[in-house]
Amino acid sequence: MKRIIFAVLGAISLSACAQAPQGAAAKAEPAAKADAVAAAPTGKAPEVKAGSAEARAVEAIRQLNPNITIDKVGAAPMPGFREALAQGQVVYISDDGRYLFLPGSGGALFDTQAKKNLSEDSLAAMRKDLLKTIPASERIVFAPANPKHTVTIFTDVECGYCRKLHSEIAEYNRQGIAVEYLAFPRMGIGSEDYKKMVSVWCAADRRKALTDAKAEHSVPSKDCKNTVTQQYNVGQRAGLTGTPMILTAEGVQVGGYVPPAQLRQTLDKIAADSKPAAAGAKPSAAVAAPVGGL
Repeated sequence: MKRIIFAVLGAISLSACAQAPQGAAAKAEPAAKADAVAAAPTGKAPEVKAGSAEARAVEAIRQLNPNITIDKVGAAPMPGFREALAQGQVVYISDDGRYLFLPGSGGALFDTQAKKNLSEDSLAAMRKDLLKTIPASERIVFAPANPKHTVTIFTDVECGYCRKLHSEIAEYNRQGIAVEYLAFPRMGIGSEDYKKMVSVWCAADRRKALTDAKAEHSVPSKDCKNTVTQQYNVGQRAGLTGTPMILTAEGVQVGGYVPPAQLRQTLDKIAADSKPAAAGAKPSAAVAAPVGGL
């Protein structure tokens, strides 16, 4: 995921301080009449005509994060949108300034007025249902006595960030976070990586076997009836692009590797933001910027 995604997600999910662009929606301007605006000096927005679609595009990005460098704004190849170059990434903004689309791998559609990641809302609901298909007995759990939060983490024994996360598992527990591991052998079904994870899931003490495997200690080779393949398939369907992948109980992705204290902060924020749901409001999906991953 790219720098602007980090910045946008941070603005929406963690600070929740963005305000909607002002002004009524305007009609789309023909692409042929909307020449690209010249590049702006570093750290400044391009010069745009007040009230234009370009001005609304700049404002939409600035509302999400005022520190993003916007180099150019102009016509998009699709009607009804402006195209902006911001911090090395192409961004598309609807001409009324409300919707912002980040294309490419991990792309997402944001409602800048509602301050919501619309793509994540849909994905979260799907992930929550997918996770229900994996029995609790098939998860490797590390939990404190009275957890404040529970996360599901798709993990791999060969992944460096997965090993780093697990080396801090005691601190995650001290932060009140219960971790439920699911298997995602990133080398694929039938690989040596896969066989190691099957051995872990077939071990008499799965917690010890997983800890040993991640510490590069020998784990006895075993085979048995297991759900590693099922877990791997669920991870793929859940949109996993790298390990580790951390999901809340509601299916919201909160990053790759995230340090314990930062993860607790993020989970507290999501829980606080979801409280209005009891009064009938739908909570917005929040996503923390991955610190590390595959």
